[in-house]
Amino acid sequence: MGSIQSLKCRECSNEYEPQFKYICEECFGPLDVIYNTSTIQKQTLVSREDKTYWRYFELLPISDKCNIVNLNAGFTPLQYADRLGKEIGGLKKLYIKNDSVNPTFSFKDRPAGVAVSRAKETKFKAVGCASTGNLASATAAHAAKAELPCYIFAPSDIEHVKISQALSYGAEFVAVDGTYDDANRVASVIGDSKGIGVVNINMRPYYVEGSKTLAFEVAEQMNWRVPDNLIIPVGSGAMLNAICKGFEELESLGFIDNVANMKIIAAQPDGCAPVVDAFKRKNNDVIPVERPETIAKSLAIGDPGDGLYVLKRLKQFNGIAEEATDDQIIDGILMLAKTEGIFTEPAGGVSIAVLRKLIEDSKIDNDETVVCYITGNGLKSTEAIMDVLPKLNAVKPDVQIVSAMIR
Repeated sequence: MGSIQSLKCRECSNEYEPQFKYICEECFGPLDVIYNTSTIQKQTLVSREDKTYWRYFELLPISDKCNIVNLNAGFTPLQYADRLGKEIGGLKKLYIKNDSVNPTFSFKDRPAGVAVSRAKETKFKAVGCASTGNLASATAAHAAKAELPCYIFAPSDIEHVKISQALSYGAEFVAVDGTYDDANRVASVIGDSKGIGVVNINMRPYYVEGSKTLAFEVAEQMNWRVPDNLIIPVGSGAMLNAICKGFEELESLGFIDNVANMKIIAAQPDGCAPVVDAFKRKNNDVIPVERPETIAKSLAIGDPGDGLYVLKRLKQFNGIAEEATDDQIIDGILMLAKTEGIFTEPAGGVSIAVLRKLIEDSKIDNDETVVCYITGNGLKSTEAIMDVLPKLNAVKPDVQIVSAMIR
């Protein structure tokens, strides 16, 4: 059996039974899952042969392993990026946490997999999400494995290519005539009224727990040492907050120490950087961006639900928030690909671009350990870099002509 204990309000600390509930009844604050960790041993976790994020079962909100919906996601590579480190200023201890190789090619397999598993355990008859990209694919894939109907709520004018992967898994597209915010609102009402587990809305306390495994894996892959810097792309801010929670849980268990010395860096794209703006204004008010304009579509969340909590985490961990322009993002994508052989979507390009800016501004020392999170695969958004790639020119099938071209 798992070790889930309660749901606790992030604002007023009110606690509830671990049931279908996603906001506090007293103050309407978000709820976090609390665990009974008294019996958890490090050796139990590290001795498992399971090389997925489910190796941390006792720290995930599932009571019975029979309810796990497993696509073998997680335990992705932590790649030593020596060439990239050298290229961007002589960084000696740079590591890339490469979540682009998950089953649906993004980190969303982690929260979606946990949420769909929880939905199965609580006997939901269907699942869904409000999404225009990675989450739609991850939720649909896990729903297919779980034999649950899946509904994707998104604006009706979305490019079909953005949801083709999700539809291939058998999901049903609910095309809402309006904005993403309209689709999100409809999903919330329908989820509650129809008993659908909408993973990023009414399943959110459980959903976000999947993302904290990005902390567990990095800690284990670094032999239970805490890195000096974490660079995390920020859209809603839920992933950054979850990663911080993951490191805190490991420290409370005695698996790691010195978490307070870790620096958290929030990376956002210019054109949709409300958290960065608030940080630089030294203000706790995150002012929504009404019309995001950036090639990093997966981070184009103008009103980040966890934005205030990202600011709190930055204060807690002596952090920094920085943004990157579209040109800098493209440079980051190409630099990572050409030095380390990792092709990332623009969100990952944001992480690399922000890292480069911080090194140039001497805000990260060359001897510090840096972990840069790459959250999605570049094949999901090739349109972002097509204009800067070399043009293809046909050549006659003549060996001498071709030979003269090869240097």
